[in-house]
Amino acid sequence: MPYVITEPCVNVKDKACVDVCPVDCIYEFDGEPQLYINPNECIECGACEPACPVNAIYMDSEVPADQQAYIEKNAAKF
Repeated sequence: MPYVITEPCVNVKDKACVDVCPVDCIYEFDGEPQLYINPNECIECGACEPACPVNAIYMDSEVPADQQAYIEKNAAKF
């Protein structure tokens, strides 16, 4: 179960999560308002979750109900 970046990241893109990711699976795409985690590369270490200053990162099974669309949104990027 990979981690997912949700709505609080939109227009923030702090990148503290990028700095702590041991496998560099967090990406920024030109023109996109948020960062994305590649679900195929995520090793589920959890290092990114506490590093996020806006609490936008969740294990995919723990994404809040109102943020569920971000699971597919993240996966669709890859």
